[in-house]
Amino acid sequence: MPTIKDSVHDHIEVTGVAGDLLDTPPVQRLRRIRQLGTVDLVYPSANHTRFEHSLGVFHLADRALSHLGIEGQQAERVRAAALLHDIGHGPYSHNIERLIYRHTGKYHDDIGDLVGSGAVASVLSDHGLNPDRIADLVAGDGQLGQLVSGELDVDRMDYLVRDAHHTGVPYGTIDHGRLVRELRFVDGELVFDEGNVQAAESLLLARALMNPTVYSHHVARIAKSMLRRAAEGLLATGATTAEKLRRMDDHALHVAIRDCEATAEYARRLERRNLYKRAVWAEMDAVPEDIIIADHETIRDFERDIADSADLDPDEVILDVPSRPEMTESSSRVLVNGEIRELGQQSTLVGALRTAQRDQWRFGVYAPADHSERVGNQTIRTLGLDLDGALVRDVRPGINATLDEFD
Repeated sequence: MPTIKDSVHDHIEVTGVAGDLLDTPPVQRLRRIRQLGTVDLVYPSANHTRFEHSLGVFHLADRALSHLGIEGQQAERVRAAALLHDIGHGPYSHNIERLIYRHTGKYHDDIGDLVGSGAVASVLSDHGLNPDRIADLVAGDGQLGQLVSGELDVDRMDYLVRDAHHTGVPYGTIDHGRLVRELRFVDGELVFDEGNVQAAESLLLARALMNPTVYSHHVARIAKSMLRRAAEGLLATGATTAEKLRRMDDHALHVAIRDCEATAEYARRLERRNLYKRAVWAEMDAVPEDIIIADHETIRDFERDIADSADLDPDEVILDVPSRPEMTESSSRVLVNGEIRELGQQSTLVGALRTAQRDQWRFGVYAPADHSERVGNQTIRTLGLDLDGALVRDVRPGINATLDEFD
């Protein structure tokens, strides 16, 4: 029985099917995929991996199963799903997931093809487990799938506290021990037991605070956008295929970007942290609706128009349009006076956090530092941004230096 020392959960005993899955190539590959992608350019200690996180999710799932009294093959399926839930991630975690989806139709939790053959399938078969059932649990299907992928899943409980630990940011330090102990099933729904509205709010608050501070920090977003543009270049030049890209690890992707003439400049900039700067940083009210809802090709057309009007190469202009803010945690369920209620209906905090999320949303346009002012001005004209003071432009070296020091 392997016992692994973990930086968050101390000692983790990896038993049963999970112990046999541990050394399969798809699981070991997660050692070479950073949990937070480009965030280490902001927080240098954020070098933890999807492998560590998967062990943590397994550990919390095992504790939840014990608390809920679930045993036997049902429990083994959940343990396997917990350990395998991230094997579908491409390099740099979520950073190029949308790109991969556009070309393959698969998100990271679509793992049916990965568990249905090879070493993973052999281990599952040896333990009498159906790979399709495991894939369904990872996708959040069925009652027990809620433990692995849902509003109250152990995935979220681990990554919040782990990301906070490795970045040094205190906002994600939730009481995951209590959260696991207060889970129960009522009429097939995973809920927090009576008296735990505040516990549910802690998950929601932690995610809301970690988002602008860590997950959507402007430097991480710029680096992510440059990495995504470079990966697009690899596909456009035929240097790799989408399926090969999906199975790369971080190191392999960086080498591929560096070795391809069309993308090598991005590799050099990322290696030296010589990143593009913000030419535009606009609030939601300043951005026309057709930009917010634009698809990928329309965004690329906007980039080409701006670059053309600024007399620049199209690769020197990147538009970063985040999705509209979501708060999936607000639909988590709690027992109140014996009645199942959604947190969003019970907690007055949810409305305030939704407003805060909207206020924190930013539309970014990035360009090399010496072109950022010109790109910013052309973006305003080309896209018809209605600024009214809702804009920050990094056009003066002093401002950029201050921002970089704060990173």
